[in-house]
Amino acid sequence: MSTNTNPGFDPAEIAALKKQCEAEKRSFVYILDEDLPSGNEREMVHIQFVGQYEKQEVIYDAIVCTLQLHYSSLLYEAAEREIIQQYPLYVPLENRDENYEPNEELDEEVEMLILEVIEDLEENEEIKVAEYIEIDPEFEYGVSIEAALYVPALDDEMLSQFVQDFNGNTLSLDPSLYTFNSDDEDEEEEE
Repeated sequence: MSTNTNPGFDPAEIAALKKQCEAEKRSFVYILDEDLPSGNEREMVHIQFVGQYEKQEVIYDAIVCTLQLHYSSLLYEAAEREIIQQYPLYVPLENRDENYEPNEELDEEVEMLILEVIEDLEENEEIKVAEYIEIDPEFEYGVSIEAALYVPALDDEMLSQFVQDFNGNTLSLDPSLYTFNSDDEDEEEEE
């Protein structure tokens, strides 16, 4: 997308975001996002902040999550993929629309099997994750960032440090691979 048509490169939009950040006394603002799962505000947030992209001021639109949430998501997706091969009639939650006809018996059976597969995947430490950041300049509003960070929770202080490090080009990601244990919600092992 051309920076001429992307409102995230518009100086008026950038000035408005700077003013909002100043009013909130932070280097970023939280964005209410209906697409994010509710109840996990300390594990996944949607924020916007001003920074530089290719020597041009821009609004960064960022989805940031904890590494543990990223791990849990990958774990569930892997288990669901495995079970869907055995139960092709099962419709995952995210694919259900107004035409979906509930099959409670199948749904219950599949959900139980997914939990069993998750336990096996965790026990065998088949899923490992590392911190990452993905930058997408072809976003409809500014430049998109998706990041997973190895932090216990996302709070104002941690997010301010993330923005400062990102904008200062000093963000250093931990390349170590981690796995977590859902039983105690604590880190299991570092490799």
